[in-house]
Amino acid sequence: MASHTDWREVYDFWFPVDLSEADVAAHWQMLAWWMRGGANAELHRFAPLVRAARAGELDRWRSTPLGRLCLIIVLDQFPRGLFAGAPDAYSSDPETVRLAEEGFDNGHYDALTSPYERFFYFLPLAHAEGPDHLERMRRIVAISEQALDEAPEHLKPVWQFSLSQARANFDIIARFGRFPHRNPVLGRHSTPEELTYLAKGDFVHTRSLPASASSAISAVG
Repeated sequence: MASHTDWREVYDFWFPVDLSEADVAAHWQMLAWWMRGGANAELHRFAPLVRAARAGELDRWRSTPLGRLCLIIVLDQFPRGLFAGAPDAYSSDPETVRLAEEGFDNGHYDALTSPYERFFYFLPLAHAEGPDHLERMRRIVAISEQALDEAPEHLKPVWQFSLSQARANFDIIARFGRFPHRNPVLGRHSTPEELTYLAKGDFVHTRSLPASASSAISAVG
């Protein structure tokens, strides 16, 4: 493991492929790796970084846009893989939202050049439950709409899927005020309406990629 002063190992691990000139199949493959647990088998080596970040030992990373992005990834993405099914998966969420909001205010978000850098930067706003969650989800939908508008034509299906996920999460928070699928993990009582939702099992974060994505990936696989 690299020194705790170096965020680059996190960046190189999370963004291993240059997608700037890649075809749509490569984008779908990378999205599947990110969002469907492809990184989980390797995350154990980053567990010390998660502990260090939670202890404030990586706060120096906040001084640059990419360093802040990597700190967000360590606190937002890595715990969800390392501690899946346990309350610890969500315990960094409040701090990660503060970290992201600070970067929105100081220009770090605007300084990011890759749409995927920006995507993982703003995800904590969607992930963290709280009294302002619906307003944050409203912002995520607006950012996702802009990302779709700005995407090259051949990549619009990727960003349309991202927007559909954002809108679906907005609907969940508007309806319940929280993510009901976390209730069993966090020991929360589910309302009758939430129990009906949970019984269906149609959770936004586990939805399959569209058929066009599977076809594109299979064609190059």
